[in-house]
Amino acid sequence: MLDYSKFDRVFPSGRQSPYDRALQHEIEDHRKGLEGTLFIDRVMKSLGISKGKPYPPKSDGALRQLHQQICEAAMSIHHKQSLLYYILLDFDAIGGQGSASQVFASESGMPTIYQTFMKGLWHMDRQDYQQALECVAHPSLSPDFADEIIIALVRHAPNDDYSLALSYFYTVRPILKSSSALEQLFDAMIRTNATEALLFSRSHPQHTREQLFRRWVWGTLEDGRGQGSPSGRGELAFMPLDSTEENWFEEYLTTGEGRNLKRAKDTLLIRKIACDRFADVGKQRAGGQWAAVLEGIKNGTQGHGD
Repeated sequence: MLDYSKFDRVFPSGRQSPYDRALQHEIEDHRKGLEGTLFIDRVMKSLGISKGKPYPPKSDGALRQLHQQICEAAMSIHHKQSLLYYILLDFDAIGGQGSASQVFASESGMPTIYQTFMKGLWHMDRQDYQQALECVAHPSLSPDFADEIIIALVRHAPNDDYSLALSYFYTVRPILKSSSALEQLFDAMIRTNATEALLFSRSHPQHTREQLFRRWVWGTLEDGRGQGSPSGRGELAFMPLDSTEENWFEEYLTTGEGRNLKRAKDTLLIRKIACDRFADVGKQRAGGQWAAVLEGIKNGTQGHGD
């Protein structure tokens, strides 16, 4: 079995180091794109290697020092193997050198689930999210760093296509720990399928559910980006809401923060018409495009009463 504590066994002489200036700049760009923290940074910190920024090593000496830090750290053998495996994936990226990571994993007896997880995090750090999803959503894995994975997938969704973030969530079904991850996931749901988002909000305790519902109204009405959305208003008008949600809806658009939305009054009016609440509609006053409609409804309801 390979002795991972021997530097030359893990990194055989003759292999070209991948950490030239180009890769170092690329890794730093990816770090900035992930709000200043790579996934390998999170793993190292959680395992007790938190002094400075040891990754990426900027020289052969720095690589040897990082290897020594890993070997001497108070962590399990599998965790040490995982960190070394991640580094070797950088070596694999250089063409013509074979698969150093696979040789290491095979000869050291590294469990497959650790390989799968670290490869997924490596692809996340390289912002290769399609490849990353195939690993981090694997059914054999625990949902570690689920909040951070969802945030990254939502923030880096191309052209507002949140399919990767939603696929990860629906496959793994993690329990999210941060409000930021929950809100960003929910916004992605709203922009993808308002009905699914509403159903998702109903799966939470009452207080959280109410907060998500208000966010749902705002996101559906304004398309989550402060842009007026006629299709969103149409969805809100005909969406099947229960009595509690109906009360939240009206309160949010009349006295809550939603009253400041450009189309709040119009949306509420459309909703009342769609729900056959003509008596309530007839009591409202409006000018412009709604004047004739309201006058007709008012006359109709009065005539019906007579």
